[in-house]
Amino acid sequence: MFIVLRWLLKAVLIFVAASLLWVGIYRFVPPPFTFTMMGDVVGGRSVTKDWMSLSDMDPDMARAAIAGEDSGFCQHHGFDFGAIANAAWRNAHGGRIRGGSTISQQTAKNAFLFQGGGYIRKALEAYFTVLIETLWGKRRIMEVYLNVAETGIGTYGANAGAIRYFGHDASKLSPTEAARIAAVLPLPKKRAAIDPRGFVRRHGNTLSRYVAVVRRNGMDACVK
Repeated sequence: MFIVLRWLLKAVLIFVAASLLWVGIYRFVPPPFTFTMMGDVVGGRSVTKDWMSLSDMDPDMARAAIAGEDSGFCQHHGFDFGAIANAAWRNAHGGRIRGGSTISQQTAKNAFLFQGGGYIRKALEAYFTVLIETLWGKRRIMEVYLNVAETGIGTYGANAGAIRYFGHDASKLSPTEAARIAAVLPLPKKRAAIDPRGFVRRHGNTLSRYVAVVRRNGMDACVK
């Protein structure tokens, strides 16, 4: 029994050390590939990505992401417990199924983990969320998020999405263009930002108006 516990402790220490090193490297180095990208490759799809620093990206892209995905991004420390509770209540009472994940949680999942996986993946997601909030800070979290999040089938990052949908990079986006990319983020394999219809059009138009609200109220202060 003692030997088993010793090996378990050693395994935990190795995992913690390796994860700290992994997160520390990604603090400075763009994630070269993710498990989600690997899933596309295994499924026979090509992967398109084109890293762009947050400094070069149009600031309206981060504002649109905050408006659409996590309005309290600059205030919370990785978890929005109010949003999580609200999502759980809505889901339990038959509302449209939705999650309560913050941009930080989504970044942890996209950069280090895989889609699906149930409670084990969620526990790992929480662990990596704490690490990136501690070691990276908000600006780096947003930068990685906007470069590794899916923005379409086989398309990763806002810059690759802008090139795919609008024919130019993400250095100059209109509020509407940024909002339409943000509207795709929750279900990137089922939505398109170009010639959008239904929910994407309605949600994108709403987000384009909220981009100005985010800017005016300083809700993007932590990523400037």
